[in-house]
Amino acid sequence: MLVLRILIGVGLAYLVLLLLAWLFQDRLAFPAPRAKLPDPKRVGVENGERVELVSGDGTKLVGWYLTPKVGEVHTVRNNLPQPPRASPTSPTSAGLLWFYGNGETVAAIWPIVREFQPPGTAVLVLDYPGYGGSGGRATEGALYAAADAAYAALTARPDVDPRRIYVYGRSLGSAVATYTAAHHPVAGLILESPFTNAAAMAKYHYGLLPRFLLRLSLDNVANVRRVSCPILLFHGDADRLVPTAMGMAVAAAAAGPVEVVLIHGAGHNDTYDVGGRSYRDKMWRFIGRTGP
Repeated sequence: MLVLRILIGVGLAYLVLLLLAWLFQDRLAFPAPRAKLPDPKRVGVENGERVELVSGDGTKLVGWYLTPKVGEVHTVRNNLPQPPRASPTSPTSAGLLWFYGNGETVAAIWPIVREFQPPGTAVLVLDYPGYGGSGGRATEGALYAAADAAYAALTARPDVDPRRIYVYGRSLGSAVATYTAAHHPVAGLILESPFTNAAAMAKYHYGLLPRFLLRLSLDNVANVRRVSCPILLFHGDADRLVPTAMGMAVAAAAAGPVEVVLIHGAGHNDTYDVGGRSYRDKMWRFIGRTGP
């Protein structure tokens, strides 16, 4: 009798767990931290401006736009096909869309965005719906709608060449980035710590939960199969949150040329620190800017 009661109790607990997983999977995938968007001028980013956009579903989004800055000269030394370069007298520049990880906001990562901004390249980074200072609620569809709005806003900038749009995505942002590259013309795609898809991540971290509960897709593998532009992929070789094997699987699935850079000794959240300047310079070289 006691054994039966224990089995019934375990069964009920498991059913409750399934219900909670069904109800709150968006919150697990998109924790949506809130933070006030800082004014770029007040924190010393003189080439930055606060921007406000409205996505297709009516959500109000906020973020930063960084105008192109003059920096170091870098020569491309990889064997990937290179996009068209601007001449020194070109009135337009390349543009970079930046999509951050699931626990980040513009307020948290702006020093990195400023440090990593490629010379001669404009950067647009937005808070996702429900994140930072943006309105709305974080869902997979809302993130993709925000990406569409960000792409449209960047390509509409008079100082940006729409033929030279690059997309950067880290962790969760990799899914937003690959979606963008699969649905819009881009010159290059940069991924950092990408996972294969939501189903594989759920199996890796929550193996007891049945797959039919999962509503999320976040399918990097399916997206990169539709992407023919060059891809630069970074991954920490000590990443235990998103296994390095997942990043390699994304690289293997890509339709276009891929360069993989393993950051030795880096886990999931210290890639910028461990990768340092070599990470940044590799990204700059990939974008192919030689400076004005």
